[in-house]
Amino acid sequence: MGVAEDAKVRSVLAALTLLALLSHTNGIAEGPEAARLAPGPRAAGQHRRLKRGWIWKQLFVPEEDPTLRVIGQLKSDSDRGEFGIQYILSGEGAGDAFEIDEYSGEIRTLKKLDREEKAFYVLQAQAINRRSQEPEEPQSEFIIKVQDVNDNAPQFPDEPYVASVPEMCPTGTTVVQVTATDADDPMFGNNAKLIYSILQGEPYFSVEPKTGIIVTSWPDMDREAKEEYLVVVQVKDMLGLSGGYSASTTVTVSLSDINDNGPIFQHHLYTFAIPEDAVAGTTVGTVKAEDADTGINARMTYSLQIDLQENATFTIRTDPLTQEGVVLLAKPLDYETKRRYVVVAEAINEETDPRFLPLDEFSDRTTLKIMVHDLDEPPVFLSPFYEWKVAENAAAGIAVGVVSARDTDAANDAVRYSFDKRSDAAKAFAIDPLNGTISIAKALDRETSAWHNVTVFARETTQKRLSSSVVASIKVLDINDNAPQLAGRYQPYVCEGAQAGELIQLLSATDLDEPSQGHHFYFSMVPDKHINPNFTIRDNQDNTAGIVARRSTFTRKDRRRYLLPVVVTDSGSPALSSTATLTISVCSCQPAGHCPSGGVEALALSMGVSLQTFVTLLVCLVLAAALSVLALLLWRHKRKQKGVHEKASEPELPDTVSQKVLYYGEAGPTRDPVAPVPLRPHSRRRERRLAREEVRASIRMSLRESRPVGPEDDVFRQFILDRLVEADGDPYAPPFDRLTTYAYEGSGSSAGSLSSLESCGCEKPAAVPKSHWARLSPWHGTGDGDTVF
Repeated sequence: MGVAEDAKVRSVLAALTLLALLSHTNGIAEGPEAARLAPGPRAAGQHRRLKRGWIWKQLFVPEEDPTLRVIGQLKSDSDRGEFGIQYILSGEGAGDAFEIDEYSGEIRTLKKLDREEKAFYVLQAQAINRRSQEPEEPQSEFIIKVQDVNDNAPQFPDEPYVASVPEMCPTGTTVVQVTATDADDPMFGNNAKLIYSILQGEPYFSVEPKTGIIVTSWPDMDREAKEEYLVVVQVKDMLGLSGGYSASTTVTVSLSDINDNGPIFQHHLYTFAIPEDAVAGTTVGTVKAEDADTGINARMTYSLQIDLQENATFTIRTDPLTQEGVVLLAKPLDYETKRRYVVVAEAINEETDPRFLPLDEFSDRTTLKIMVHDLDEPPVFLSPFYEWKVAENAAAGIAVGVVSARDTDAANDAVRYSFDKRSDAAKAFAIDPLNGTISIAKALDRETSAWHNVTVFARETTQKRLSSSVVASIKVLDINDNAPQLAGRYQPYVCEGAQAGELIQLLSATDLDEPSQGHHFYFSMVPDKHINPNFTIRDNQDNTAGIVARRSTFTRKDRRRYLLPVVVTDSGSPALSSTATLTISVCSCQPAGHCPSGGVEALALSMGVSLQTFVTLLVCLVLAAALSVLALLLWRHKRKQKGVHEKASEPELPDTVSQKVLYYGEAGPTRDPVAPVPLRPHSRRRERRLAREEVRASIRMSLRESRPVGPEDDVFRQFILDRLVEADGDPYAPPFDRLTTYAYEGSGSSAGSLSSLESCGCEKPAAVPKSHWARLSPWHGTGDGDTVF
C-alpha cells in the first residue's frame, strides 16, 4: 500500500472518530461493537420526527484470518426488536467480502482478507422501515480496516548491485547503498521495520544496519593484489527478532585503478642485429616496459637518450595499441665505418600522480645493443651525378671527364668501368675500363644532340660481379658552324603599278646555332660592279630585311621575272653567310594590290606563260588522256573476242590427254603398251617460250628486210639447234621421233632430214596407225601460228 493510500485511510479514520465522539455526546452506545440510532427530546403534545443519528465505533478485521466471524452490529434506535427494520449494506466488498443480517444488523466476513491487496473498505449502511419502505435514517458510511500481520518477506528490487571504488581509498569510503522493501504495514508493529547486516565481505566492507549503506572497512586495498570483491548483504524484518522474514543480495565491488605503479623493463639489456644495407625506416626491434596499472595510467612514451651520438642513427616510436617501443633505423649504416651501436631507451608514464609515487619512479631505462652485419656491397661512386661540358668541334680522343668508384667492403676489390650499351649516346664516347676516363669517340654535333646522357657501370672483378651505376651528362657547347638561311621559301611579286620605294617582300632568317648573345643577322645583296636598277635590300637591324623597288615602271610585257640574290650573314666568329636567289614575278595585281596566288591564272604566271596559252595546253592534255582511255578499252575488247574464238576452236582431246597423260605404242596384239608419260611440267617453260618469241621476231624482221630464207640462215640454224637441245635435255618430253615434226625445216637443205629414224641401221619400224597419233599443239604452242613468220 502506498503512502497516499495510507494518508487517505488515516484521514477517513480521523473523520469517523470525530463523528463518533459527537454522536456519543447526543446518543447512547450499546456495547463496544454496537451502533444505534438515538432519538432526540420531544416536546409534550407534539408529534414530529426527531433527528436521529448513527453511533459508530471503528470496525477491524485481521488479515489472512480464515475464520468467518461477526465483526460488528448496526442498530437503530427505532428498532424495537420486532424485526420492523431492514438493514442494508452496500459499498466496497458488500456481498463479496462482507454481509449484513437484515434483521439483526450483524456484519460478518465472507472470506480471508489480504491487507497488501486492500487495506480498508468503505461501506454504506441504511435502515429501512419494512412497512413504509421509508428509510429510518439517511444513508451513512463507515470503514472496515484490515489489520496487518507479518506475512511478507523483504525484497531487494534493484539487485544485483555493481559498484566500484578507487584502490587505496581511505576507510569509510561509501561504496553503494542497498535498499530493501517490505509489503507489510510499516505503521503497525515491527512487521515492516528492516535491519541490514553483512554475511560475506568482512573485514574489507561493512554496512550501516538501518540505511543499508556499504562502506570500506580495510585501508589501502590494492587493485594489483585483488581487483574484485563479492559482498553478501542480509536484511531482516521485525528488527531482526525471531519469527521474522529475511532476504539477501550480492554486491560486486571492483577496485578502480589509480596510477600507483611505474613502467619496468623486463631486461636490462636488449641485443639486436641489422644488415648494413637496410634502408632508413627499417624496424630494428621492439622493447616493452610492463606497467601493472591499466588504461590511461599504463600509457607510456618511449624515447632515446639525447646525450649519445648513436641517437641520430636510430629512433624509437611508441605503438599505441601494444604499448611497445619500436626501434627504427633513421640513417644508412656502413659496416666498415661502425659495426656496433649502444643506445639507452627510456619509458615514461604519460600520467603521473605524486600522491602515490615519487616522480622518478614513473620511468625506467634499459640498454640497447645493435650489431651491424657485413654484406658484400657493390662499388660506390664518389659522386652521385656527373656533368661535363665539351665543345662540339672537339676532336676524337679528347678526354671529357673521369668517373670514380671504389669497393667499400673490407676486401676492397678492383673495379672496372663500362657503358650501358643500350644507350645511343654511349656510341659517341669511349671509357677507359681501368680508370673511368670518358673521351670522345666520334665527332659531335650540337645541332643533332645538345646533351648526351650516358650510364656508367662500375663492376667488381670478383665472381659475384656486383655493380652500381651512375648517370653522366655531357653538354655539347655550340660553335658557329652553320650558316644562316632564309626563314621560308619566299615567292615575292611586284605589281605592274608598283612605285619606287615600295616594299615588295619582308625577309627573316634562321640559324641552327645558338650563340650565347642571341642571333643577329645581316642582309645584303651580292656585291657587283653594277648596281641593281630594279630592287634593293633594306636591313631593318632587327633580324629582318625588306626588298624595296627602285623604280616604278614594271610591266609583264617587258619582263615577267627578276632574279635577286640575297646574302644573309650571322654575327658569329668567324661569321658565316649564305646566298639565296629569289624570283620576283611581275603580276597583274587586282585593284586592291593583291596578286592571285591560286587557280589557273596563278599557275600560268608561275610558268611564265599567258593565260590563253595555258588553257590551250590543258585542253590538249585532256583530249590526249581521253583518246588513250578509248584505245585501251578497244584493245581489251578485241582481246576478249579473240579469247572466245580460240576457246571455241580448241579440239576435243581424249580422256587420257585431258588427264595430261599421253599413251602411245606399236600396232599389233603382241606389243606391250608403253607406260604413260606425263606431259612435261618444266619450270623454265615460260623462259623458253620468251626465247622462242625473240627468235620469231628476228625471223619476221629478216623477212621484212627481204633476206634469203634457207638452211644457211643463222637464225633458222640457231632455232633448230635450240629445239634439239631442249628435247634431248627434257626427261619428261615424249619421243619426238614419232610424234613431233617441225613445221618448217627450210628449202633446199643438203643435210637431209634431221630425224634419227633414218640414221639408225636397224630395221625400219612399221608405220604407226593414225589411231595412235596424238596432237600436241595445245601443249607446245598455239597451233599453226607457232611456225608462221
